Amino acid sequence: MAVQQAAIGMRSRSQNQRRKRIVQTAAALALRGGVEAMQMRAVAERAGVALGTLYRYFPSKMDLVVAVVTEELDLVETSISRRPPTAETAAGRAVDVLMRATRGLMREPELADALVRSLIMAEAKTELGVRITDLLWRVATRGPEPPDGAEQSEDPQAPDRDDPAYIRVASLASVWIFELLELLKGDRDLDEVQRRLEVAAEPLLAHC
Repeated sequence: MAVQQAAIGMRSRSQNQRRKRIVQTAAALALRGGVEAMQMRAVAERAGVALGTLYRYFPSKMDLVVAVVTEELDLVETSISRRPPTAETAAGRAVDVLMRATRGLMREPELADALVRSLIMAEAKTELGVRITDLLWRVATRGPEPPDGAEQSEDPQAPDRDDPAYIRVASLASVWIFELLELLKGDRDLDEVQRRLEVAAEPLLAHC
């Protein structure tokens, strides 16, 4: 039994490593040539996997786009963990998070554009909205960071997604997605996006 469990664990690690290699390969192609360069056959060849294997991990190109952009969200979450927002208000902390995510996504605007459009058209299953909302909820309800050396309070429990306060946070995440789309269209700049998010966040998160 122990040998079987060890074999399963090794296979799982190998699959995770293969998936990560595919995503990193796709990201590298996109960085050089945008979404058009992320052709499934090219990704498979450069990642050293069979085309059929690639499709088992990512049934469509949009699923692969979502995976690449999700890597950026992972970086945002790591940044939040290492350098949490320090604003006194829930609204200020939430806007800090959203602007970090915006700047990260705009490093590869074609991918961000493809992702936002997939969210609107439901072209691929993605947890981006839920992840962003949960992240906003955590920073909004945690309170500002204590001074250096002070004890940090524990993170809040998993949110109740039917809680009216959580729904208001989700509404702010929806505003952000719209503003990100406007930014990608060239109808906003970063300063305008931040200003609009601040205006929306203040009343929505006033009681968080």
